[in-house]
Amino acid sequence: MPARISLIGAPTDIGAADRGASMGPEALRVAGLPQALMARGLDVADRGNLSGPMNPWQPPRDGYRHLAQVVAWNRAVMDAVRAELSQERLPILLGGDHCLAIGSISAVAAHCRARQRKLRVLWLDAHADFNTFEITPSGNIHGMPVACVCGLGPSELTMLSGEAPALDASSIRQIGIRSVDPGERKLVHDIGLEILDMRYIDEVGMKRAMTEALAGMDGNTHLHVSFDVDFLDPSIAPGVGTTVPGGPNYREAQLCMEMIADSGRLASLDVMELNPAFDEHNRTAILAVDLIESLFGKSTLMRR
Repeated sequence: MPARISLIGAPTDIGAADRGASMGPEALRVAGLPQALMARGLDVADRGNLSGPMNPWQPPRDGYRHLAQVVAWNRAVMDAVRAELSQERLPILLGGDHCLAIGSISAVAAHCRARQRKLRVLWLDAHADFNTFEITPSGNIHGMPVACVCGLGPSELTMLSGEAPALDASSIRQIGIRSVDPGERKLVHDIGLEILDMRYIDEVGMKRAMTEALAGMDGNTHLHVSFDVDFLDPSIAPGVGTTVPGGPNYREAQLCMEMIADSGRLASLDVMELNPAFDEHNRTAILAVDLIESLFGKSTLMRR
């Protein structure tokens, strides 16, 4: 795993249903993310924040809210992530709402194609984010990023990196899902997305679920983790706009992150949908920093 980390802030809620995710990057900095990673002996460069269009807060147009602005932000994210990967640095995208994963995953997928590397994406989220405008009246694109990277959506987003789909659905493992719309459920089944939802985690445990999610990787695999903070149970992480009860508790989340770290394959990371407007004294950002530390080797266990 690369020891050189680049933090990239993307302060926008352009694709979300609620305002406030634009404050997420600064909340993570206030919670001490750069210092926590440096304390682990990592070379950390904070690249500051990307810039993009303001949120016009308009209703959907032709099925999408703020499509032009979402494209602009995702292009900026894609270019920034690709630049860090080209320098063999590990980019951490600080969101911002989860529509920005279209840009980050498009960059990672293009990077892997160019280097003939395999790609595995772990999507840690309460939601499948596989909506299209035909099945969601809101038009909020933060509910569509997985569909977009799998080739379903407006061409401005599906072709962001010049190739559609950006990746094959078989590269994705979704973990912690517990809110899927009826039309979305059909699309997910049709495309064959592998989902380790909360019922499955309740039945078999986080260890087995993560063992399955990480299976099949080797030394030529780039592991990208897209971590939506609403993956966590709202009792421990209230600072998100779309809380869904029944998510992983602290111990389950720690085990998830530690097993990802144990794989040694983490090569890029999104931290998305942190919304300080809904938080309590920045406790969700502090928890997110704690979990990110675990992704980079901090263990709760006294093991050799």
